Amino acid sequence: MLAFPESVLANFLHIAELIEEHGPTVGMPFTRGLGAGLFEMRARGKEGIARVIYCCLAGRELVMLNAFVKKTQKTPKKELALARKRMKELLK
Repeated sequence: MLAFPESVLANFLHIAELIEEHGPTVGMPFTRGLGAGLFEMRARGKEGIARVIYCCLAGRELVMLNAFVKKTQKTPKKELALARKRMKELLK
């Protein structure tokens, strides 16, 4: 995530502050539920669009599972599968 362009990273920090204030499900246009306990942070900047897929653990703890630059309309299946795999490993 730290490798994202400056404007995108700044937007992520803003979204993180909103999540800290209002909880993990802030809603559109900042976050979106992906089902099965996964959520997506939706950041954009002048350099492009990026996403972070995360899940919530007990005690309002968030775990960022996967970060990527978005190049298509839909969330790539490969990125979603990787996040699901990582969440499953966390819950073992």
